[in-house]
Amino acid sequence: MRKTYINANLEDLDLEWAFSQLSEQRRQYLLRFRQEWSRRAGAAVYLLLRQGLRELFGIDEAPEFAFGEHGKPSLISHPGIYFSLSHCREAAACVVATEPVGIDVESLRSFSPALLKRTMNEAETATILAASEPRRAFIRLWTQKEAYLKLTGTGLVDELPSVLAAAADAGYTFQTTESREKPFIMSVCSSIDD
Repeated sequence: MRKTYINANLEDLDLEWAFSQLSEQRRQYLLRFRQEWSRRAGAAVYLLLRQGLRELFGIDEAPEFAFGEHGKPSLISHPGIYFSLSHCREAAACVVATEPVGIDVESLRSFSPALLKRTMNEAETATILAASEPRRAFIRLWTQKEAYLKLTGTGLVDELPSVLAAAADAGYTFQTTESREKPFIMSVCSSIDD
């Protein structure tokens, strides 16, 4: 079982109300952010997690997190439930499942040739450069790589060019979607078929 939640209307979120719905742990974490959009997106993604836990598992309490070696969060009181969180300026996204999952949402932005060289293999680079919109092709692949790394909990690694091959070898697939209304792309990585 897996379900993805997204909020692409972050500007409509009542931040005061949202903060009242957070655990103390999450509230203190978000108060460290200087920019309001970061606080708003961080609160929104937590609220999406609460929604998913309530809808899929009947859990209504504000979840507390434990963190893995590279910062991957897990639920202290429900270790058999998996989730992944991501946000950018335009959207907050969460996936909740009964198996390991990863999600990444990124704003459409330009990229430098140096970044392309460090993060993509030759075939991916050729695909990006041949695309009618190279930045869109880059972000599609980037979100897939980040979603897989969030699933594994390893964080960014030096072997970014080979990440998608590793994901395929491990049996993981991607669901990538592009917003029609706002400039962002989202990918979910899992072994669960829709």
